[in-house]
Amino acid sequence: MEHNHTHSQREGSRELRIALGITAIYMFAEAIGGYLTHSLALLADAGHMLSDVGSLALSLIAMRFAAKARTPQMTYGYYRAEILAALVNGVTLVVISIFIFYEAITRFKSPPEVQSVPMLAVAIVGLLLNLFSAFILSRKKGESLNVRGAFLHVLADTLGSVGAISAGVIMLTTGWFLADPLISVLIAMLILFSSWRLLKESVTVLMEGTPSHINPRDIETAIKTVKGVVQVHDLHIWTVTSGFESISAHVSANCETIAEAQNTLSGIRDVLEKNFGIEHSTIQIEQQRGQPKTELVLPP
Repeated sequence: MEHNHTHSQREGSRELRIALGITAIYMFAEAIGGYLTHSLALLADAGHMLSDVGSLALSLIAMRFAAKARTPQMTYGYYRAEILAALVNGVTLVVISIFIFYEAITRFKSPPEVQSVPMLAVAIVGLLLNLFSAFILSRKKGESLNVRGAFLHVLADTLGSVGAISAGVIMLTTGWFLADPLISVLIAMLILFSSWRLLKESVTVLMEGTPSHINPRDIETAIKTVKGVVQVHDLHIWTVTSGFESISAHVSANCETIAEAQNTLSGIRDVLEKNFGIEHSTIQIEQQRGQPKTELVLPP
């Protein structure tokens, strides 16, 4: 069976393009506003948005690669391009957080006077645009780790806008300019927190770890419910890309004939698809009861 994951890999491409356009346009406005108002919170958010532009573009490129047909050299196709893009997104979030921390330290030593009113105006517009982008991406973030990475970038931008607004209000009402670097540090901490899960999941996929939502013991128990199955060993479960899990296993079964072995294989396939949503299975049957060893591979 040829597994059709092309459509799922393109899910969210329209939303990514819209978010990319909004982010690119506003990035320039926020950078100019941060420079003119001397606000680190705005400049930090503009720098983050610059990273977002690259990350969103990378996500779209990864989607195009993931949709390419598989070849004899790339038997799984280019599905992992999506995971690599998600990993890069997570790493850039960490780098940006470190940059914000560094800039904030220098501002603590000598906080510049920030023009609070124009800073607030820029930050409020940024918040509205980021909320719109986040809403668009949130509809598809559950279907792709790649889109989720882009969503987290935009969400971090939203938090940046909220922080900039908070800093602007504090400085406008109290004249306490240390609020700008202080809020920037809080934003950086939130960005680090949001990037952790993305990095963890991306690395797990690249290391071919068991998907977090699947328990190998549950898989083994379910397979043993199939008629004829005696034992399951050499069980491997991994994720090729978002929504595309694979499994391979050796199954010892009491099968007198090839037909019985085929029925057992079909039963295992049905259990895996219905109970766990796993469509790509490679199962090797090893016969019992002293029968000559016959190995069968579940047809794709």
